[in-house]
Amino acid sequence: MNQSPLPPTLPATDRTRHRRLREQGSLDRAALNAILDAGFMCHLGVVVDGHPMVVPTVYGTDGQSLYVHGSAASRSLVAAPKATVCVTVTHVDGLVLARSVFEHGVNYRSAMIYGTPRLVTDREEKLAGLRCLTQHATPGQWEYARQPTRKELAATALLALPLEEASVKIRTGGPDDGDGPDAELGIWAGVLPMVTSFGRPEPDPALKEGITAPPHITARSGTRVG
Repeated sequence: MNQSPLPPTLPATDRTRHRRLREQGSLDRAALNAILDAGFMCHLGVVVDGHPMVVPTVYGTDGQSLYVHGSAASRSLVAAPKATVCVTVTHVDGLVLARSVFEHGVNYRSAMIYGTPRLVTDREEKLAGLRCLTQHATPGQWEYARQPTRKELAATALLALPLEEASVKIRTGGPDDGDGPDAELGIWAGVLPMVTSFGRPEPDPALKEGITAPPHITARSGTRVG
């Protein structure tokens, strides 16, 4: 599917305009891509039968679209192509512990993507989207594992959400009360970093003897997530 490159700057719409803490906001598409590339879990927010529903799910991206998938019978995926949705991706980098509770915060990188997703029905595009999603979470796994059958494809819904309207916010650094009256309280302040990483592969007890984890999986042990 041929697509024109997206502009390097995100548009500031009524939904994405930064109204508070504007210094933490970014309209740089590279910042959006970096946040999406760093993770693989998102939350899909959609209104179903008049009520909000927020569903955690795995995603993949090709730089043009964000792909999410699930059961073809999923109420959230059935409703999503008919409405505007909001997909969020957040990485927590640490707790910001200030001298006063009011000044506490979190260092984070987040993206909120708005739009009306498209239900992918073309078989080849669906396979390409599922490959993108699988490779995004575990590079090398699409070629290693058995790929979907026709029946499995029919049972899977794949949505493509264009990366055209998004809000990006990033908070870094320490507390903001170091130059105020609370600095004289003698209370420790700083950042408690948070790092998530992959552990050692845990084999399925049903594995036949002699089957070991492939290099593309073992290589991820100890690597950072987010």
